[in-house]
Amino acid sequence: MRIGLFFDGPKGDDPIGTLRDRIARAADDGFPSAWISNIFGLDAMTTLAVVGTTVPGIELGTAVVPTYPRHPGVMAQQALTVNAALGGRFTLGIGLSHQIVIEHMFGYSFDRPARHMKEYLDVLMPLTRGERVDFKGETVTANLTLSTPGTGLQVLIAALAPRMLKLAGAVADGTVLWMTGPKTVAEHVVPAITAAAQEAGRERPRVVCALPVCVTDDVDTARARADQVFAGYGQLPSYRAMLDKEGAAGPGDVAVVGDEDSVRAQIDVLAKAGVTDFVAAEFAERDRTRAFLKGLL
Repeated sequence: MRIGLFFDGPKGDDPIGTLRDRIARAADDGFPSAWISNIFGLDAMTTLAVVGTTVPGIELGTAVVPTYPRHPGVMAQQALTVNAALGGRFTLGIGLSHQIVIEHMFGYSFDRPARHMKEYLDVLMPLTRGERVDFKGETVTANLTLSTPGTGLQVLIAALAPRMLKLAGAVADGTVLWMTGPKTVAEHVVPAITAAAQEAGRERPRVVCALPVCVTDDVDTARARADQVFAGYGQLPSYRAMLDKEGAAGPGDVAVVGDEDSVRAQIDVLAKAGVTDFVAAEFAERDRTRAFLKGLL
């Protein structure tokens, strides 16, 4: 299992420079991958294209870019461009986002989101392989070929519900998870996505599992801090469903927290569950946490 790092959007006068420094340190520390989200700050793909040209070697991925505001042809074109700029080191993570964002803020219909993702992938995936697409669905229409250089781009989808997990295994290259605990990964995510890939005759899918991490002797304070920092995720329906499946009251209950031995044991459980990439979102006691994570590489 590979160990990567998750970075939130930095603030200040030079957010791209700040993120560049953080990712450069991660690369220097030997981490194989770094991931950022696309919410309301920096555009994730543009940022990684800029940062990655000065930070060699490390895989850079999005976790995740919402699908609805970008036509899949536009998404494919931009992602292939970023991948070309990074010499094939880019991984595109996409997701549905949430009804409150897509419907209430952007004004798109969030009706039958799994149908939308299936149609989106029906266009996106062939375009990333350099193929022509002639497709007319209920939510997406595309008649085009891209001349953007490069193929071989990996596409992961944020998949939690059964239909989405099937798409992640059968059509995409795997899933990227957030706020999903080890029990849910082992009993719900990995069996479903693996079976879908096998049925489709595809290789083992990637299971990228991102969770908050803190190495500390004060477990109760750290979990309370995680509940505070990540409170919003405990209220969004898709993440709330995964927390309920795990039997977790809030984000603090799925955070990977404890001393070095305890955190190592929790990460080992994820590896045994079938996680291919563990991505740590450091949120407290960062120096101690980073030193420990470096020791796992």
